[in-house]
Amino acid sequence: MSTCHRKRSLLHAAGGLIVCLVAGIIWQSSSQAAQYDYRTYGAAEARKVVQQPKRWITADHSKHQALQRDFTSPEEVTAACLTCHNEAAMQVHKTIHWMWIDPADTERKMGKNGLTLNNFCISVHSNQPRCTSCHAGYGWKDASFDFSSAERVDCLVCHDSTGTYKKFPTMAGYPVKEPTPFGKETFVPPDYRVVAASVARPARDNCGNCHFYGGGGDGVKHGDLDSSMLKPSRDLDVHMNAEGANFTCQRCHTTEAHFIAGRSYKKPAYTERTSLIENDLVKRISCESCHTDKPHKAGHKANDHTDRVACQTCHIPAYARVLPTKISWDWSQAGRMKEGKPYKIMGAYDRPVYDSMKGTFVWATNVEPEYMWYNGRMDYVLATDSINPTQVVKVNRVLGDRSDPNARIFPIRVHRGKQPYDKVHNTLAIPHLFGKDDTAYWKNFDWNKAIATGMAAAGIPYSGEYGFVSTEYHYPVTHMVAPKEKSLHCGDCHAREGRLAALEGFYMPGRDHNGMLDKIGWIGTLAALIGVLGHGLLRTLSRGKQE
Repeated sequence: MSTCHRKRSLLHAAGGLIVCLVAGIIWQSSSQAAQYDYRTYGAAEARKVVQQPKRWITADHSKHQALQRDFTSPEEVTAACLTCHNEAAMQVHKTIHWMWIDPADTERKMGKNGLTLNNFCISVHSNQPRCTSCHAGYGWKDASFDFSSAERVDCLVCHDSTGTYKKFPTMAGYPVKEPTPFGKETFVPPDYRVVAASVARPARDNCGNCHFYGGGGDGVKHGDLDSSMLKPSRDLDVHMNAEGANFTCQRCHTTEAHFIAGRSYKKPAYTERTSLIENDLVKRISCESCHTDKPHKAGHKANDHTDRVACQTCHIPAYARVLPTKISWDWSQAGRMKEGKPYKIMGAYDRPVYDSMKGTFVWATNVEPEYMWYNGRMDYVLATDSINPTQVVKVNRVLGDRSDPNARIFPIRVHRGKQPYDKVHNTLAIPHLFGKDDTAYWKNFDWNKAIATGMAAAGIPYSGEYGFVSTEYHYPVTHMVAPKEKSLHCGDCHAREGRLAALEGFYMPGRDHNGMLDKIGWIGTLAALIGVLGHGLLRTLSRGKQE
């Protein structure tokens, strides 16, 4: 046998070995070839569907006779709006933005105005003038507020396009009547005639004026929503990128009769994972709505993950990527004084790490989410529910597990805290925080008085004895979608100490090891190696005989 033939045979054997090993890897890491139907190329087609033309304005509000006058109150503006939009107030009245009660809850317990709590500012009850600065109405200062009033609906908070209309932070949803300072900002009365003549469809800042600042400050509550999302870069959010697609909020949170699509307390954001290719009337609240359930190129392994892994898990590698968010709030430390006066200690990010009025805080940026099975529904501890104060109380928690076909591995923001509870009844407490009366905690720093007033306002008994309990509050992370080149890679999860290390109950390649499976795998690899080498040897011997 010539040297040339031997080299050729050895190359052939080596090539066979490589092919065999590659084939084995592909066999282990891929499912059967994708069927060539709309799902293999549907993402591109779906994107064409959602490329909507520019909407033309068909009415110039500055020419409407009802708006051609000077208004003395915001309610007068609403009354003028209703002369044309005569169904609008009744539509708003049915939404969670108005009632702060989940419309899907027939018992009327779920919502800010119900019996649900959080571990930020805890509850609305008895604190309405401060909390309702973000209400879509005017004058909700206590339990006597008339929710049936059409004129109390605030049209301007969502439809102002001038950027000059602002509610005052402590006036139950009203703007000021004269220049009034608050912190470093001075609020001025809006020119209602100008604002009313300039109304438009809601823009990102209309939504952000409340949702960016939930929990008492910029980025405090959500972590994936803050003022950096007003004009985000592509690296921060590919959909809302101001120089790219520049989506408004309602591009995904589609709106019908003032009902805005999204998750509420008892109702998931969506129940069907339907794409626009299948139904062009589908709400665009799920990733699948535009990208389909096969968003990657045909044959890409990531397409096999969509039935078990949420798109957000890979495409939102961290939240609070520009501005910091609170990850911990300890109310038990509140009330300390310096020289008889409340004080603050500023820390990193120019944010307070201690505030006599609120306790201690921990802030962070580029926070990695925690990962849980989530089917779109959540469970809440009500102010009337019994708790176990020796354990961490999950004030709310995501629902779903691996056996649930609707559940996906999802990124979750977990906010940890300490908050007051009734030591006799073992229920979470509602404190009266805001106000000038003697029982407001921010006035007298007396927890007992504050809790007694807050619980009475919510109609819940209080024993007179309080303590503090550790709590968690969960938020699904759905904003700040990174570009594909900055999404997670396989090794971020498929590793011993990867991101999914805490999720149990299933086998994950690269993370988990099984002695028997490992032996079978090595035996299979060795058999393949012997087979390839043997095949090469036989080819070499057969060529020698032919010569």
